[in-house]
Amino acid sequence: MPQVQLKGALGPDLWGPGEPGFHRGFSSGFKAVGAVGAAGAWAEPFRLMARRLRTRISVTKQGRLVTHLRIKSVQKQTRAGQQTRFKAFVAIGDYNGHCDLGVKCSKEVATATHGAIFLAKLLIFPVQRGYWRNKIGKPHTVPCKVTGRCGCVSVSDPCLHRCCHCLSPVPKKLLLMADIADCYTSIRGCTATLRNFTKGPFDAISKDYSYLTLDLWKEPVFTKFRYQEFSDHLVQTHTRVSVQRTQAPAMATT
Repeated sequence: MPQVQLKGALGPDLWGPGEPGFHRGFSSGFKAVGAVGAAGAWAEPFRLMARRLRTRISVTKQGRLVTHLRIKSVQKQTRAGQQTRFKAFVAIGDYNGHCDLGVKCSKEVATATHGAIFLAKLLIFPVQRGYWRNKIGKPHTVPCKVTGRCGCVSVSDPCLHRCCHCLSPVPKKLLLMADIADCYTSIRGCTATLRNFTKGPFDAISKDYSYLTLDLWKEPVFTKFRYQEFSDHLVQTHTRVSVQRTQAPAMATT
């Protein structure tokens, strides 16, 4: 089978040096002689473009990486008939203690996805990390036992360093985006619904800052009461000192 090399006319900045692309007008490379047989030659530019889109990082600091958990279709029965829309579940995080979950329903997939990303970036929250039993390296787990609820009950327990996650793949991906490397979880109830299954761990780790650990306490400044401050002086025996007053001489009047 003959091999066809399609050179790009848009320069090496778009497709890279030696990468196949368009030549002499839009889509004229597909109509070249022998291009029909070489399916991999014309499909390579789209593979390269998809690879670059997957590795693209946004400019914003928070919500740097976006993970599409699921896009499913939901139906509603109306008088005009059955109405179908798409619901997108998106999780964002910067792998440095910030994450959130966004849910959006729309008639189009692109609108639902962008709306979920926009809502997730608006409601992003910080996650407190801590140690368990020994302070080795950076904070790696939740500081205390936390519980979240959304349909099903999720309990997150701290664990030792380098114990990794002992949980299912979906909450594991979410906790990694929050930079929690070691954690035990226990989920009770129905976990078939993805919204409840993901919102439970998010609700649990969002309560980390409700408990202030010792390192977050302010150093107290104690002040003594006036009787306690001058107690040593009051205990001592004091003698009364009499002061003799001198009378002023009388003035003679005429």
